Amino acid sequence: MSDPGILTAGSVSVATARPVAPAVGQGIEVVATTAGLAALRPEWDAFFARAGLPQQVFQSHAFLTHWARHYLEPGMTPHVVVARRDGRIVMLWPLVLRRRFGVCVLQVMGAPVAQFGDVLAEPGIDAEVVAAAWSALDRSGADLFLAQKIRADSALLGIQAPRRPVLLSQSQAPFADLAGRVGSDGPGTAYPARERSAYRRRLRRLAELGEIALRSLPPGEAAGLARQAVAFKRDWLKRNAILSPTMSDPRFVAFFEDCAADPDSALRISTIERDGRPIGIDLSFDCKGSSFGHVIASDPDCEREGIGSILIHHVFATARQRGSATFDMLAPADPYKLRHADGETGVQDLAYVFTPRGRLYCEAVLKRARPLARDFAKKLPAGLVRRLGSG
Repeated sequence: MSDPGILTAGSVSVATARPVAPAVGQGIEVVATTAGLAALRPEWDAFFARAGLPQQVFQSHAFLTHWARHYLEPGMTPHVVVARRDGRIVMLWPLVLRRRFGVCVLQVMGAPVAQFGDVLAEPGIDAEVVAAAWSALDRSGADLFLAQKIRADSALLGIQAPRRPVLLSQSQAPFADLAGRVGSDGPGTAYPARERSAYRRRLRRLAELGEIALRSLPPGEAAGLARQAVAFKRDWLKRNAILSPTMSDPRFVAFFEDCAADPDSALRISTIERDGRPIGIDLSFDCKGSSFGHVIASDPDCEREGIGSILIHHVFATARQRGSATFDMLAPADPYKLRHADGETGVQDLAYVFTPRGRLYCEAVLKRARPLARDFAKKLPAGLVRRLGSG
């Protein structure tokens, strides 16, 4: 008798307490509990080491374990599609299943802290394995699959999908080539001489106000710094009357505190300190020769001293020291990022519709109501935004 956890043509097994044991041949299982997610770690880590791409750091087991601890809420179920060939994982698709407004939605696991969504897949994966994985999505009971923050170079866009997605939005993620951005004593030759001189001048003036230390810390000892970075960012958003529900959510800071306290996390923290007190902090993730900047923030009271400019050059330098060749500044392509960019990667939000109800939700909510809500939020009075940010 074949193992009940193996997909043979058209059956999908759902793992509850633990993943179903692999068997010889091709198999699909769906892991639907946090216990099952935890049990996958050895295989997941080995597969990621073998086939994961740098930008898929947000699909690493460690990242998603911390995410699940804080963001997996009632009404949301893990839906991790695992494909095996001859007992070895060849695809991992970390998703969650949730119901909204009577509609069942599959979405990429990790939102809103994951900055890119994707599927982990071996290069050149068999078309039949891909088709079986999509079949698992079809059989999930979902009305649509919401694929957010999908890069143009993602594995998802490189595999054959049985249906065309609906484009919801698109943006650009700027990145820096650190070889030209980092010099021996500050900014590299990619910057004009005037900017390199301005950096050294700002650093000298900053040192006149107190003892300056530029530091880089590994995870495991910096939970307090993660908390302070988020506090700086929240204060800056409030002062500039920018509404950010993600940043205001207490789960956001709790997630980063967990990552900062975990020695196995990919999180790296860079700081500028004056007289022993942090005045600039960056939270970035390293993966396979690339760094991804998530939160960069400085003490708003020190803004006039040019801390932000000094911090980004320090962050680039420490990333290069750790072996990173590129630094991804993530979407959107804000003007301050473009001043340091050597290229951009396209990023899209997509919807794969499975049912008529999913089509209605896509058209009414995802394509119309959500953009209108975002536009409305941008037009709120500054005083109201500041009060909301204090809530």
